[in-house]
Order: sequence, then structure tokens, then C-alpha cells
Amino acid sequence: LNNFSPFSYEDLEKVANALKSKVSLKEVPTIGIICGSGLGDLAESVKDKQILPYKEIPGFPNTKVVGHKGNVVFGYLSGKYVMCIQGRFHPYEHSMQLALCAMPVRIMHLLGVHTLIVSNAAGGVNEKLKHGDVMLIKDHIFLPAMCGFSPFVGAHDERFGPRFISMHGAYDLQLRKKALEIAKEQGINVFEGVYCMTAGPQYETPAEVRMLKGFGADALVRTRIRTWSLRWRTQKFWIRPKKQVNEYANL
Repeated sequence: LNNFSPFSYEDLEKVANALKSKVSLKEVPTIGIICGSGLGDLAESVKDKQILPYKEIPGFPNTKVVGHKGNVVFGYLSGKYVMCIQGRFHPYEHSMQLALCAMPVRIMHLLGVHTLIVSNAAGGVNEKLKHGDVMLIKDHIFLPAMCGFSPFVGAHDERFGPRFISMHGAYDLQLRKKALEIAKEQGINVFEGVYCMTAGPQYETPAEVRMLKGFGADALVRTRIRTWSLRWRTQKFWIRPKKQVNEYANL
């Protein structure tokens, strides 16, 4: 697309229509899933799937982060027709253009998605969290937005929804209850907590971790805030430096 703008409703409609022209949708996808670092294989469980690489979608940047496959996957998961995103766009890769990073979610909505499930790997701040634990987000701290970086900053189109939105109840209570019920049935221990997003790509300093822990954060990550989410705890952020952390250790 020439002169593509992630702020333009018409441009995103063109991307959504291009997606529909390249795959034969079996039905309207009502559930969207964004697979984070190391979790892209979730899409392998999708049945009767159709896979479209990002590079074949007009207007879609490519993802270069380890563990992100860069595909859109349509198909059936437990009888529901879903749309999976294998790899997101990170603000630090795209000059903090959060409207661009939000583009896949807006395209999901244009295609019919109304329930969004997001997963990613994160670093644990709360000492109760152990390596490999699952955290269900109940609230978040979005530091970039507090500094003026938000998908709602810049040109605005009411067709995307209101600019001034309440963040109370951002993580759907009924979906969270259902997730806890299913986790209990499956014998999975799930921790509900507060998720904090920083800008990255550098990891937080010990002083920053102490500050964010004081704010009430249970887990930290540098790339995304979304709606109903699960977080896999893959790191331990030390209050005092004991060892370096890198992206491969994160995975």
C-alpha cells in the first residue's frame, strides 16, 4: 500500500480486505489469539488451518524477534473459528508507533473478532511467582502511555472507537473467572496479578525493578498491553543484580 497509515480506517480496511482475498475464511473469526515469545506453537493446535505470512500482507511490517514466526493463522480450536497472530509488532522496533503496533488488533476487529486472548513471556517481580508459572492479568501499569505514548495519541477516527476510554475493567471479569475455572479443572496453578509494560528494548535496572515493585507490579514486560491475557513467567528480576538477562534466557 502506498503511503499506508496505521491511523487511517480506510487503509486498515484495505489490509483486512487483502487478508480476506488471500485466504478462504470458513466463517467469521470471533476469537483472536496473539501468541507471544516462545508460544507461537499454540497455532499448531489449530485444525483445518490456513496460514498467511506477514510478508504477503500489504502494510504489515515483519517481526524479527526470536520466537515470533510472523504468520496469521485461521482455523478451528476446540470447535471455535479463531484468528491467531504468531508474533506482534514491538514499539521499540517501530519508533514507538503504538498505532502501528495496535494494527493487528484493529484488523482482527474489522474481520469480526470480539474476544481477544493474549499470551507472552514476562519477568516476575512478585516473589510468589516461580519459573514457568502462569499469571492471569487483573490490572496493568502502562508506563509508556503515562509518558505520552499510546495507540490513541495522534490522528483519531471515531470508527475505531472513542479516544477517551475508561480503563476500569480492561480485563474482562467473566473471561477471567472462566480461565480460573478451567485452570482449576486442569490442575494448573494460576496467579492473578498486575502487569507492567515498559518501553524497552533494554531490560530494567535493579533500581527500576524496585520502583515498579513498589507501584504494585507483579510481572514486567517491554512490549505490550492488551485485554484478557495470560503471562508465562520466564525470568526472575532481581532487586540486587546477580546475573545478566538476555532474550535467549527469556525464551
